[in-house]
Amino acid sequence: MEIGVLGPLVVDICGTSVVPSAAKPRQMLALLAVNAGGDVKVTTLTEELWDASPPSGPAGVVQTYVKQLRRAIALALGPEHECAPKEVLSRSYAGYVLNMPTYAIDAEVFERLTARGLRALAGGDDEAASKLLGEALALWRGPVLADVRIGPALRVESLRLEETRRSALEGRITADLRLGRHAEVIGELLALTERFPLEESLHALLMLALYRSGRSWQALEIFRKLRASTVEELGIEPSLRIQRLHRAVLAADPQLDLTAPSLAAF
Repeated sequence: MEIGVLGPLVVDICGTSVVPSAAKPRQMLALLAVNAGGDVKVTTLTEELWDASPPSGPAGVVQTYVKQLRRAIALALGPEHECAPKEVLSRSYAGYVLNMPTYAIDAEVFERLTARGLRALAGGDDEAASKLLGEALALWRGPVLADVRIGPALRVESLRLEETRRSALEGRITADLRLGRHAEVIGELLALTERFPLEESLHALLMLALYRSGRSWQALEIFRKLRASTVEELGIEPSLRIQRLHRAVLAADPQLDLTAPSLAAF
């Protein structure tokens, strides 16, 4: 069983998709998929599907969706498979479990690669960090569960994965900057700072990349825009860390040169 949640939902069994076209069964399968191998309570499924406005007899509706999913699973397995549909989507004490003897989830691979990459970054192995984090980010095909309606439980998982993605992205760019690839990351950082106008760490990386590319005036302009945004939106000044970076750019501080180990000194 192949499961993909880093983009449109993918649940393939024996090479055949079992993702339904109907919105509610698709949403239910998505929640079971992100928890593959683990019990998902009927109460959790009910809250995900209907939030605070469940229909009369929600457990019965959930059971109907289970039957629909099992029919799709049966078609994918075929008559000769060792697993039965009720084993792949099984009833547990409090809910349901999606499981097979072997399955792969893109989110789990992404998180393993990200953890290894961030450890390599912390250990100073920038080549390995850039490679591992790049491989992790390449697994993304779009926003989490891009074609699924998101309820309370899936929203938590989506936010968690998106935050991990941002950490992986910042880590990979940091590694690339340490490796002298400052010109290569400017375009990516410009897009990211437009998307996240209050994210100081991304602005700091962009300022450093611009400075090392001989574009100090643009680095200073990035700080000016960040300061305007934080004052207008939050009513506060940027952090002392990025203010120190701003002063270092103004002074052409040697610590900003390529030989500087990181932004940690500022």
